[in-house]
Amino acid sequence: MPKTQAKRSEMASKDKKNRLPARLPRGFIDREAGDIRATEEMLAAIKRVYERYGFEPVETPFFEYTEALGKFLPDQDRPNEGVFSLQDDDEAWLSLRYDLTAPLARYVAENYERLPKPYRSYRAGWVFRNEKPGPGRFRQFMQFDADTVGAPSVAADAEICMMAADVMEALGVARGDYVIKVNNRKVLDGVMEAIGLGGEENAGRRLTVLRAIDKLDRLGIDGVRELLGEGREDESGDFTKGAGLSKEGAEAVLSLFNLIGSNERSGTSNAPVIEKLRTSTFSETPVYAEGVGELAEIADLVEAAGYPTDRIEIDPSIVRGLEYYTGPVFEAQLTFEVPNEKGEKVVFGSVGGGGRYDGLVGRFRGEDVPSTGFSIGVSRLAAALKNLGKLGSEDETGPVVVTVMDKSRLADYQAITAELRAGLNADLGPSERPVPVEMYLGGSGMKAQLKYADRRNAPCAIIAGSDEFDSGRLQVKDLLEGKRQAAAIASHDEYKEERPGQFDVARTSLVEEVKALLKRQRGEA
Repeated sequence: MPKTQAKRSEMASKDKKNRLPARLPRGFIDREAGDIRATEEMLAAIKRVYERYGFEPVETPFFEYTEALGKFLPDQDRPNEGVFSLQDDDEAWLSLRYDLTAPLARYVAENYERLPKPYRSYRAGWVFRNEKPGPGRFRQFMQFDADTVGAPSVAADAEICMMAADVMEALGVARGDYVIKVNNRKVLDGVMEAIGLGGEENAGRRLTVLRAIDKLDRLGIDGVRELLGEGREDESGDFTKGAGLSKEGAEAVLSLFNLIGSNERSGTSNAPVIEKLRTSTFSETPVYAEGVGELAEIADLVEAAGYPTDRIEIDPSIVRGLEYYTGPVFEAQLTFEVPNEKGEKVVFGSVGGGGRYDGLVGRFRGEDVPSTGFSIGVSRLAAALKNLGKLGSEDETGPVVVTVMDKSRLADYQAITAELRAGLNADLGPSERPVPVEMYLGGSGMKAQLKYADRRNAPCAIIAGSDEFDSGRLQVKDLLEGKRQAAAIASHDEYKEERPGQFDVARTSLVEEVKALLKRQRGEA
């Protein structure tokens, strides 16, 4: 090999070694235009329901002091356990928020005197969890919350459940394809007290029990039984330490979920479920009886408001894994089937949840502040809506593209672009998506420009050279009609001669002609 060639080869090899790899951090995802637009569409629909109930927006920062996130979230001795943390200039630990509830509790406590009580707010935003990622489980994801702070009555919990049901229907999820399930943490606390897990000294084991039960849908009854006992090894070989309950204690906890069979429910009322709970072996435990009483009140309120069991259902298997819940807990579940990674049909499951957390704001004030709220998992719900065909579209129309044939006339092309942007969007409603228009800014020729427009899913392209400018008549290429006609043209020469979907228009009527074309493509004319 000649010396010069060898040197070039050596330099190319070094270049490759020094090149920075482009790689996405594990547990995170990139989001593209279609996903972002679909999410914004969904958030707007949820916001309309929240505001109909009288909730107003508030926004908290991504970072909070680690101690403000609560003893229930990060491990204070290891600030990076479960959350992403760093130290500021004062060596104080800051953490990316784990959810939107703990930051709200800090905000309300800090502004308690000036806020109206009850304080009703909603907020959407990213949250971050330093946990092991897996299929559908990411370290960054979006939530959309609504909370009522300062309302002690379970009427506030009932209202949250009704609002969650209304959100599902506002998003196009039909009755029968969703249900809002409700339980009460006091019922679970009563069961654990009955098996000897009461008291502050057992708080850690209680939390382990709760998190085990919360995995019922994913692991099944046998997997939960293992987590209630010594522990469980997953498919990857990772071992999760269990709650260490005796066999009798574990079965006592599991018996609560077998208490109610779906065939024992009436078509519209939760009364049979409440009666079963009232007559169980745990009914002598005061905290259990209090929890059942609150569930009965919620059932009466939602049924009186026209929300039968096909919308809101009392279900003693609902837990929610965070320990800060102190009363009713609820979960929005989608009941239709989808294929999993193995191609098996499974119920889609939970897309949001929440509950009452009377002690969280009180951590900052030294007294309990009654609070209840609901959080929607935005990404998971968006995936469900796409599955139902209720959100987004893979063939969403792209921009009208103004091609550039003569670079000496860029000002003329820019004028056409500006005219189209203004004219096509003149009568746009406040909630309608604008018609995008762009001038081609690359350096390629006409063939590549039309290929670019096609890849952008443009409805049409505007073509003008010196002849068109001189004559005052421009070419409009209907790219959708062109694709349809091109399929029937046999040869390339015939395609060039026919110019399928292409027509000329007067420069002065360009906006009207393009507007009429877009209406035809949408089937409106």
